[in-house]
Amino acid sequence: MTAPPKQARSVARLAAVQALYQMEVSSVGAEAVIREFADHRFDRDAEGGDMPLAAADEAFFAELVRGVVEHQKAVDAAVARKLATGWRLDRLDATARAILRAGAFELIHRADVPTEVVIDEYVELAKSFFEGPEPGFVNGALDAVAQDARR
Repeated sequence: MTAPPKQARSVARLAAVQALYQMEVSSVGAEAVIREFADHRFDRDAEGGDMPLAAADEAFFAELVRGVVEHQKAVDAAVARKLATGWRLDRLDATARAILRAGAFELIHRADVPTEVVIDEYVELAKSFFEGPEPGFVNGALDAVAQDARR
C-alpha cells in the first residue's frame, strides 16, 4: 500500500514520537527501535483487522529518530530556552518531550520542510495525545524554536 507523501510523512512523525518515547522509557537504542518499527509496526494491519495502517515514509522516520539522538543536546537546549522560567525539559511529560524534540529537530535540521507544516503536524500529534493545554504549549514552543532556527 502506497500512501501519499504527506500522509506517509505524517505517519513517520507519529512513529518517530512513539519511538522516542519508547527509547526514553525503556532505554532501548535508536537502531534497535528503528529496526523494530520496520520489522513489526509499519504496513501492518490494525490489531489484526482488515484495514491496513497507512504506510510511513520509513527513511524519514529513521532520519527523525537518528537526528534527534545525534543532536539531542542542541535540540534540548533549543527547546529549554523557550520554556517558562523555572521549567526544565525533564519536568515535561515524556510524550510532550518526544513531540517537542522531534519538532525542534525538524525545524533546526530540515529547512526544506516549511515551518508551518512542521508546527501544524506536531500540534496535531499533541492533540491526539492530550486533551488539555499541551497542544497550545507545543505550538508556542515550536513557534519560538522556529523563530530562532529559521531567521
